[in-house]
Amino acid sequence: MAVRVRQNQKEAVYFLTFTCYNWIPLFEITQLYDNLYQWLNLLNRQNIRTLGYVFMPNHLHCMIYLPKDAPELYKVISNAKRFMAYEIVKRLEQANNSELLERLENAVKAREAKKGKLHQVFNESYDAKECFNEDFILQKLNYMHKNPLSGKWNLAANYLAYAYSSARFYNLNEKDAKVELTHYLDI
Repeated sequence: MAVRVRQNQKEAVYFLTFTCYNWIPLFEITQLYDNLYQWLNLLNRQNIRTLGYVFMPNHLHCMIYLPKDAPELYKVISNAKRFMAYEIVKRLEQANNSELLERLENAVKAREAKKGKLHQVFNESYDAKECFNEDFILQKLNYMHKNPLSGKWNLAANYLAYAYSSARFYNLNEKDAKVELTHYLDI
C-alpha cells in the first residue's frame, strides 16, 4: 500500500519534481515553457522563493523556499499541476492533436472521471525532498542543472547552454530574465 507523506514544514527549502503522464514530453509538444515560468513568477509573488529550476521535455525539477505564511506544499503543487494541465489541454486542442488528447482522456481513472476530471496530464504523485543542509542543496542544484545532459538526454552542447535552467545564474552569476531567482545563500 502506498504511503503518502505530507510535507508540512514551513520556512524550509524543498527540491521538487513532477512528471507528465507516462513520461510523455508534453512540455515540449505544447511548448509550455512560458507557462512554467509564469508559475515560478506566481510563486515569487506569494513569497515562495525560487532557488533553482530545470524544465525538461516531460518533467520539471525546482528548488523553492516555503515561507511561514505559505500554503501547504501539496496545495502549491496540486494548483500548479491543475493549471498547467488546463493549458496543456488547451494547446493540444488548438493544435488539433486528437490522438494525444484521446490518450490522456483514456488514462483518467473512473473515480477521477466521476469528479469531472477529463484528462490525465501528470503522474498523480510528485517528489518533494526537504533540503536540510547546504551539501544537500548543492547536490540537488548540481543534479538539476546537469539533468539536460544526463542519461538519454542530450538537450544542449553543455549544461550552461540549456535554455530552461537556472544553471547560468549559479555558475556565471547571470540574472535570469524570465524569473526572479533567489540564491540559496540568501535564505
